[in-house]
Amino acid sequence: MKRLFTLFSILTAILLVYGLYQALVAAPTERTMGDVQRIFYYHVPSAWTAFCLFLTNLVASIVYLVTKRMKADALAVASAEVGVVFCTIVLVTGPIWARPVWGIWWTWDVRLTTTLVLWLIYVSYLVLRRFSDTAQTPILAAVLAIFGALDVPLVYFSIWFFRTQHPQPVMGRGGSLDPRMLHAFLINLLAFSCFGAMVCWSRYRLEILHREVEEAHAMESLAGGDVAAKPSLPLNRGGAQ
Repeated sequence: MKRLFTLFSILTAILLVYGLYQALVAAPTERTMGDVQRIFYYHVPSAWTAFCLFLTNLVASIVYLVTKRMKADALAVASAEVGVVFCTIVLVTGPIWARPVWGIWWTWDVRLTTTLVLWLIYVSYLVLRRFSDTAQTPILAAVLAIFGALDVPLVYFSIWFFRTQHPQPVMGRGGSLDPRMLHAFLINLLAFSCFGAMVCWSRYRLEILHREVEEAHAMESLAGGDVAAKPSLPLNRGGAQ
């Protein structure tokens, strides 16, 4: 397993470097927006990766509610944490792209607002996991994760069904990309997907190890308490009475 993770990490690093070259050098400059459009190659793959991680969180949460398996809950925590990181990248790169193009950093249209709500829901999920330490916490968190996942399709389809300032899809509904732009986009989409999976995998392994250590400490404490609770037998130095 360790060798597989190492090979996957090397492949991910190669894809990220190649994707960087494609985004900044190989892809042509967009005629209207100029070089700022190159944020597209990171903004959209980050959103895609966040959605995939939130979907993983949803599936793991449902599995935990049904089976109560600790590994499913650990995967839910790991995918939520990494998903929030990528969603944060989306919320940061979006305004950086919007400022020179729209003339404003932020506008409260449907796509941007629902994305912010999605981020807030999963931040709330992490706050619940961090500061609540009861037996019901994983169950409550799983329910919150299912609720949060309902916002993902709303974010994705918002620009299809609502009039927004956010650009329309470049693929589908008549949209198109220059073949070199499409190549750079797909490479970065694959690279960011692998990177998100790699970080989530690493975080999942760390979460499993952390829980195993906590369980071992709890067993040691319980065993120590049992030994301390046993009364010591008095020594009969004077022989039988």
